[in-house]
Amino acid sequence: MRRKILIEKMLVVCVAAAVITFAQTGASFAHSGTADEQAACTPDVLSLCFWQIPNEDRIVECLNKNIKKLSPACRKVIDGPPDKKDDRSKR
Repeated sequence: MRRKILIEKMLVVCVAAAVITFAQTGASFAHSGTADEQAACTPDVLSLCFWQIPNEDRIVECLNKNIKKLSPACRKVIDGPPDKKDDRSKR
């Protein structure tokens, strides 16, 4: 029982260290997307595409491959804005 708790604590520490490292590394590189778009997809990147960090192209590819698993907010970012033609047809 103690060993399981120790392993879980070590896992939490490792994930936290990775997130902190990613945040510091990410600050020094230019990323596409607005701050709101990045905030919408960060949880999905960390849960689905963690091993692709810091390669932005591979992260986007991973998000596209996992489109059905994305949160609604991130899916909206990945899908992009609706075409204006679609907006006109709804009127």
